[in-house]
Amino acid sequence: MRVAALLRGINIGPHKRIGMPALRSIVESLGHTDVETYLQSGNVVFTPAPGAPKDLGAQLERAIVDATGHDVPVVIRDGKELAKVAGASPYTVDDPTKLVVVFLGEAVELGDLSLGDLGTYLPDELTLAGRELYVSVPNRQAGSKLMEALTKRRVPTTMTVRNWRTVTALAELTE
Repeated sequence: MRVAALLRGINIGPHKRIGMPALRSIVESLGHTDVETYLQSGNVVFTPAPGAPKDLGAQLERAIVDATGHDVPVVIRDGKELAKVAGASPYTVDDPTKLVVVFLGEAVELGDLSLGDLGTYLPDELTLAGRELYVSVPNRQAGSKLMEALTKRRVPTTMTVRNWRTVTALAELTE
């Protein structure tokens, strides 16, 4: 089964620059096959090598540090998980740039996010579903007080954000 590795915080701003050919090479050096990247922001889809470790994220994090010196958190989702995420949006998706999914390394409780009353963030809305947060951002992500609050919180796990277009593309690539 193919998986998607979602790297947090690369190629955004001047820090942690990793070219997609280099990223593909790192993944291939671990014995994984059918490696392809999606966009320039740290999405790589591949078929795990036979006998690959269960924690592919940790394996890839170590390989990235060894190859680039960058400490980059990685969240892994397999094709079944991504298909479930893509099929379970609690929000209507008229514009894929106005819905984002926050992928979490581990499941959390809503209270762990320390966001307080979610009504203060309207018209933005948030739904927690397992290891994903669906966030409706009708005024786009850049102007979202809810997204700003989420990214400034010390969440007890790794989190990385993808817009709906990327989520559905990754689900298709991992089919």
